[in-house]
Formats: sequence, structure tokens, C-alpha cells
Amino acid sequence: MKVLVIDNEVNVRESFVDLIIKNCPQIDAVTQANGVKTGIEAIQKHQPDLVFLDVEMDDGTGMDLMAQLRSFDFQLVFITAFNKYAIDAFKFSAIDFLLKPVNSNELIRSVDRAQKNIKSKDLAQQITILQESLQTIKSIDKKIVLNDSESIHFIKISEIVRCEADGAYTKFIFSQRKEILVSSTLKEYEEMLVPYGFSRVHNSHIINLNKIIRFDRKDGGFLVMENNDNVPISKRKKDELAQIIKHI
Repeated sequence: MKVLVIDNEVNVRESFVDLIIKNCPQIDAVTQANGVKTGIEAIQKHQPDLVFLDVEMDDGTGMDLMAQLRSFDFQLVFITAFNKYAIDAFKFSAIDFLLKPVNSNELIRSVDRAQKNIKSKDLAQQITILQESLQTIKSIDKKIVLNDSESIHFIKISEIVRCEADGAYTKFIFSQRKEILVSSTLKEYEEMLVPYGFSRVHNSHIINLNKIIRFDRKDGGFLVMENNDNVPISKRKKDELAQIIKHI
């Protein structure tokens, strides 16, 4: 497995390369570049399987570099010290990232994920979604990438009716498409979706507030959704949800 590390800070880059060599035996070649121009040249010359790309560099950004490539025949992991908003953008696009300073355990997990996904050719579309997420804070057309056991799905968040916990997995339910089961917890998606008109109404349920048809108070209280699903409401959420619904 061939790896390219692109980072403008020499000490940071070399320390990261040392971390890779010490912890990732499946990697047999590591090359380096220090910016957008040298990074593009290194990608074209060495054709890496995996690129670790710094977000901010002296001659541009990691996104500038990606915009100049015609094809993406590699797995990509961003290295960043960005704020929460940018981190959320990475999560929506399902593009992997590591926070500086990089932890060895996180690095190992990241390399393992890249190796498993090495044949995936959906990076171009994921980059597009990342760009959209970085440019727009709240949009009805905002997309999220959902990985199940068979496919990578590119979904408008406005299409999601609700999400339901299924052990360590999360089930996404829609009106016009099949359910998607994703191997991430409901808590992770709660943090991503709440700013976009979603609410966690129960320990096991997140709903799209714009997809509510009726708030039924009988039998302990439940919501009827656009797809006719009934979703229970926890006792502590009833009053809060009643106030939210008044302002929808």
C-alpha cells in the first residue's frame, strides 16, 4: 500500500510519517509533499493508494488541490485542526479525517478503513458534497453520505423522514426509497442533523420536524410521520416538542 503525506509544516509532516512507519506495517512506501503544487506532482508521479492531505497550506488548501485533479484513484484522509463546523462538513461527506495532533490509534483505524475501501470510486461525489457542506450552513438541498454494507448513498437530508437506533447501528427511513442501515450510532447523527430541522424525540428516534403529520397525545403520546410511521415520544420531550411544533 503506497501512501502520500501532503503537509506544509516540515516537522509535523515528518513526525506524521514516523507515526505511519511505526504503526502501519501494511504500508510499504511513504512519500511526502509540502503543498498544492508539489502534492499534485507527487500524486501524478507516485500514484498513491492513500493520500493524507492537510486542509491549510502555504500555496492553497486541500480543497484547492482536489479541485485541480481530473480523477481520484486513491483513498483520501484530511488532516485538520479545523473547528466543529468544518468537522461536521467532513462527517456529512463521509470523507475520513484526522485531528491534529494525530493519535496513533486513530491513525491505525483510518488506514484500516482506507484499505477496506480501496476499490471505492465515489470520492469525486463525496468531494462535491464536502464543498457544498463547507459553503452552506443550512440548505434544503444539503446532502449526507450514508454507507451501508453494499453501497454508498448520497442523500438529501430533506428526504429523511426519521432515524431509528438499531443496537450500534442507525436505520434511516424515507418516504420514497428503501431504508438504509448504517454502522454508526444514533448519537453521532443527532449531532449532525439537529441543526437542520431534526429533533431527538425518544432515546431510539430522531425525526425530521418537517415530516410530522400529527402529534397524537393518546397512548402516552406519539407522532404520525409523512410515511404513516408512528414514532413514540419520551415523557421529558413532550412539552419541548409541543413548543417546537407551534413554530414550525
